[in-house]
Amino acid sequence: MLSGSLRCSLLLLILGTLLFGCDPAPASSANLDPAAVEDQSHTASIIRMPVSAEENGADTTDQARITFAEPEFLFGEVKEGKVIEHEFPFTNSGTQPLLISDARTTCGCTVSEHPTEPIEPGETGVIRVSFDTKNKYGRQRKPITIIANTYPSMTTVYMDGTIIND
Repeated sequence: MLSGSLRCSLLLLILGTLLFGCDPAPASSANLDPAAVEDQSHTASIIRMPVSAEENGADTTDQARITFAEPEFLFGEVKEGKVIEHEFPFTNSGTQPLLISDARTTCGCTVSEHPTEPIEPGETGVIRVSFDTKNKYGRQRKPITIIANTYPSMTTVYMDGTIIND
């Protein structure tokens, strides 16, 4: 058992260590130059919103643009088991060649095919999509996300309808 004065001294030592033993600045910024921290925050804002992060605003007119004649295909009601195929025609309405790097779907029941060659300004292309309705029931809305050298870099088209089971 400790005496009262020893207990009090030990408590003061612990409190002093806790209060004065820690550096209040975060370890990650202790050795950083303030200009470097400012530069990092600018980079982060460009990643979050590339156009609005520019002081004078970025010029997005001189780039490729993908414009779909039909961004959504409504296939109505079909019986379960049918494979629905559709083509989504598009135009490069921009001023630079359009290069599609991917056309992603959300599951294996939907498959897409996209052009691999650059589409020149004013030219057209097609995204081909097939949707297998096997084991699907009710309303289905299948997104196809096109990733290209456009702003924004992702554009989504949809196949939408209802699968009926007799």
